[in-house]
Amino acid sequence: MPLDMSNQPELAIPFESTRALLTKWQARDPGKTAIVDLDQNDKSITWGQLANEADKVAQYLSDNGVKPGEKVAVLSDENIEKLIVWMGIWRFGAAICPLNVEMNEVHLVEILEGIKPALTLWHHELDGSKLTAGLTNPALKFGNWNLEKGDAIDAGELFTLLAGYPDRAGADIESENSAEDLSCIFCTSGTTSKPKSVVYNHMAYWLNGLNTLDMLGLTEDDKTLEYRSFGWNSAQILSLMPWLQTGLTMHIAKRFSRSRFFDWIRHHEITFSAGVPTVVNMLLNEPPPEDEREVPSLRLMTCSTAPLSPDQWEKFESMYGVTLLQLYGMSEAGWICGNRHYRRQMGTVGPPAKHQEFIIVDGKGNHCPPQSEGEITIGGPQTCMGTVSPKGAFEDLSTARIKTGDLGIMDEDGFVTVTGRTKDLIIRGGVNIAPLEIDNVLLKNPGIREAAAVGVPDKIYGEEVVAYVAVKNGESLTEDDVKIWCTDSLPDFKAPKQVHFLDDLPKSDRGKVLRDELKDIWKAAQN
Repeated sequence: MPLDMSNQPELAIPFESTRALLTKWQARDPGKTAIVDLDQNDKSITWGQLANEADKVAQYLSDNGVKPGEKVAVLSDENIEKLIVWMGIWRFGAAICPLNVEMNEVHLVEILEGIKPALTLWHHELDGSKLTAGLTNPALKFGNWNLEKGDAIDAGELFTLLAGYPDRAGADIESENSAEDLSCIFCTSGTTSKPKSVVYNHMAYWLNGLNTLDMLGLTEDDKTLEYRSFGWNSAQILSLMPWLQTGLTMHIAKRFSRSRFFDWIRHHEITFSAGVPTVVNMLLNEPPPEDEREVPSLRLMTCSTAPLSPDQWEKFESMYGVTLLQLYGMSEAGWICGNRHYRRQMGTVGPPAKHQEFIIVDGKGNHCPPQSEGEITIGGPQTCMGTVSPKGAFEDLSTARIKTGDLGIMDEDGFVTVTGRTKDLIIRGGVNIAPLEIDNVLLKNPGIREAAAVGVPDKIYGEEVVAYVAVKNGESLTEDDVKIWCTDSLPDFKAPKQVHFLDDLPKSDRGKVLRDELKDIWKAAQN
């Protein structure tokens, strides 16, 4: 049973700039490890080193014409260098645009052109020259920040340039981020075929970080693990912000590894790990031998992006002896609800998060009383400033109430249960996938007449992509033909894992494909 800490005092941490926080952690304990990169042989950086490198990045930005408040795009997988660059951008007072490199290259180029960054920094393992070819502003690659003697030197990359800066370079640059300044523009797959970008200020990030601290109870003594992309809002507010706010030690990996997970926990004495339904289900369905499950340091994991059943939740805690907390958020709103380390209820997403305006409304927009189902809406200072379309058009959401598209019920004790979605989004492994994007790829096949993608239950990923197609008269296609067609245009996680053929897809009287009927067809076929 969870500890009864319902009378825990309110967290009240005044806003501090990235510059102030890095200076504080450098002064407190410069030799304390800040980041461990698990995919680079446990390469690490201390808080003292991180503060110095962030100052150097700030100096570079200043020397090369970037102004505080301007946007700097970062194209990179997850690594220690990406986070050094990130902290340098924020320390300088510029806004970061971290683009997910797993995204379709065409979309990446379009997003870059729409954002119009003052500078683009790209990791040397990418084909950055191709991705940035159409930009009018400069682009620069970056590699290893701590080159050893004898390593190959690339004079045209960022950290080689920074290595030539004198000690304390950039430390006296007075620019820094304020609470209302633009903080981050990141991409999310929305309800259209092309991703949109979400815009946040620093205060929203700060408040979301405080909510994470409230939910998880993290302190400077914790050692955390994050294996998701920092291009996603969830990783930013669950791991990045609490790390920066508390000065704890964060361990990062490019992706989850079942074979390495428990070794990571034991070797580094991890106390908290991020989680998603995919990971939880994987650990439930393919558990390691009982003697390898012993992870005494790990006290807490989270699960977000899709609800867990009480049975899954209880089974996980029983199997691993680790407290699991179900959280609920969205890209445009940050944290919406969350179970707390001191107050939780299995089968729910917890009470509403603080620092925001949570309201469940009926079809007419009226407040729903407890135990009544309605759409979850959210507003307040922790939500986004707005969104940017692929063509660069900004939609101001700073004073808007955001409709989540999710249905929910709040009980008499304030715990919320998400009961369904009004949207057609497929949530696979914690990542939102727009069916329309898959539909459009399918319909480009000369042999396909009608097409629709739906999400169906999956033990590992929560949901998996299934496609239904109707073939043109006289054409002949196999399931493998369609799968191969999709893999040429879609990343693997969006490509359909099953393809089913129908004479005609079910449609409404207005000609709209009825995806719910397709899901029913799939369910019936499983019996």
